[in-house]
Amino acid sequence: MNQFNRLVSEQMVTMEKLLFLQAELERCQEIEAELQALQNETDLETIQADIQMMKKELKEIQLIFEKQTEEVINSYREINLPATV
Repeated sequence: MNQFNRLVSEQMVTMEKLLFLQAELERCQEIEAELQALQNETDLETIQADIQMMKKELKEIQLIFEKQTEEVINSYREINLPATV
């Protein structure tokens, strides 16, 4: 019976370690998931900032293009319309 008690006692110690490690693993996995979510959020914010910058640049280029189109039209009119004196 003495050996039985010793074996059970050792098994209980092992079980405590097992339960502790399982709890720690779950806690670390939760932290990992939170960190990944934060990383994804940071990536999302970076992409959103890039999108806003590109939208602004696109708008500026559109305005330049519109101005150039007006200049082309005016130049064409000057070449093809007879001068009125």
